[in-house]
Amino acid sequence: MRKVKRALISVSDKTGLEELVKVLNEFKVEMLSTGGTAKLIAGMGIPVKSVSDHTGFPEMLDGRVKTLHPKIHGGLLAIRDKKEHMEQVKKHDIGLIDMVVVNLYPFEKTIAKPGVKLEEAIENIDIGGPSMLRSAAKNSKDVVVVCNPHRYKDIIKELKENDGSISDKLHFKLGVEVFEKTSKYDTAIYDYLKKQIEGEGSKVEGEGNFPDALELKFEKVQSLRYGENPHQKASFYKDKSINVIGISNAKQLHGKELSFNNIIDLDAALEIVKEFKEPAASVIKHTNPCGAAVAKTLADAYRDALECDKISAFGSIVGLNGEVDFKTAEAIISAGFTECIIAPSYEKKALDILMGKKNLRLIEVGGLKGIEKDYDLKKVVGGLLIQDRDIFNVEEKDLKVVTNKIPAKDEIESLLFGWKIAKHVKSNAIVLSQGTRTVGVGAGQMSRVDSMVIAIMKSRGLSKGSTCASDAFFPKEDAIEEAKKAGITSIIQPGGSIRDEHVIKTCDDAGISMVLTGARHFKH
Repeated sequence: MRKVKRALISVSDKTGLEELVKVLNEFKVEMLSTGGTAKLIAGMGIPVKSVSDHTGFPEMLDGRVKTLHPKIHGGLLAIRDKKEHMEQVKKHDIGLIDMVVVNLYPFEKTIAKPGVKLEEAIENIDIGGPSMLRSAAKNSKDVVVVCNPHRYKDIIKELKENDGSISDKLHFKLGVEVFEKTSKYDTAIYDYLKKQIEGEGSKVEGEGNFPDALELKFEKVQSLRYGENPHQKASFYKDKSINVIGISNAKQLHGKELSFNNIIDLDAALEIVKEFKEPAASVIKHTNPCGAAVAKTLADAYRDALECDKISAFGSIVGLNGEVDFKTAEAIISAGFTECIIAPSYEKKALDILMGKKNLRLIEVGGLKGIEKDYDLKKVVGGLLIQDRDIFNVEEKDLKVVTNKIPAKDEIESLLFGWKIAKHVKSNAIVLSQGTRTVGVGAGQMSRVDSMVIAIMKSRGLSKGSTCASDAFFPKEDAIEEAKKAGITSIIQPGGSIRDEHVIKTCDDAGISMVLTGARHFKH
């Protein structure tokens, strides 16, 4: 237990500071401060001493140097129960500092501003703040160090309970928090400056623009009730350094707490509809689409997506790429049990009807910007895989017709629609489409022919006259034979199999047109 006699307070974020300062004053704590913080304290009628008066040295270099002084760091680093340290601070007239309350220049907020210049970013790199925090944290046995305004209530509570003292347990806990804070702060600076180098045409060390050492910094969004299963603990984190539209930055408007599986499915639902500028809807179960569609209205897109597999859609996640209007909301409510909806926004009338369902989770993400560039990370035991996101797009001009029969214009539109959906279906993936709506989806099977059979079965006869998208090449002719029996008229696939020639001939014999993309869309 340590009595607080002198505190140094210098903060950019002054939230909650007034109450803390008043309590410190009640316990007759001498306060040192700088700049705006000193003015705030003095304005409250509370005695405060400037750091310059304490050190006998003025602030200089536009405020870059003010707390970098032996009378500050000696007062923080001196070990109270070490005789030699106490003799040295006495000899050099260094007063002990028992508490440091510091939060840092808002570097991350500064670089988030549109058009921020490098010079402004550099001026918001705090030097004195991290130095004081680290000195105090190193000596946290003797010094209380506070870098987070949310901790003020804990400090106030202990001061009142312990007659102006702070427990050893809180001393240590606060010291550990400092190193987490300064680590994140330094990483944000490094990441920003590294991007400036990359912007000049240089590459990050390592192969293919990936660094030789990878440090990931994620901030906790919330604790979850459990993970994929009730016996697994879980939490949700987000990368604050990446500005994207998605579940990580979404706002929940209604419904009970999101689960681990909800978050994964919501991400999948939104990423599908980001592919389209026209009104689009996806209906997701276990990260795969039961159905997806593009139509003239959002309500029609939803109804078409739902129609693909109504049975599987029970308890689904719905993704929409436009503002949810009353008709769309009404269609969703009429369909039966839906777990969650994720969309850019909601009309008031739509919210009124949707909020009538107590447990329906409504998620708002704001205006969509298409598929954003980002890295795709996959965890393995003891390691991590990193790759670029699959944002590869194919247009009509990129397609290579390899069969005698040439796809009609409406078939090309259907093929390209199915190709975009197949990218979001677990491999092996087969997607059957009628125009811009799916009629059958075969996902995640160990063989491509099984995925074809499942997609045809799911279509309930609507495979006749449909087009087929395959996320990878056909290794054998068997899936084509199933397509022929089901009445599929046209196929899009990457090509590249050693049996391409046989597959193409089977299509010709069946009267099925086929186009190749030259690129695959595996999703593991």
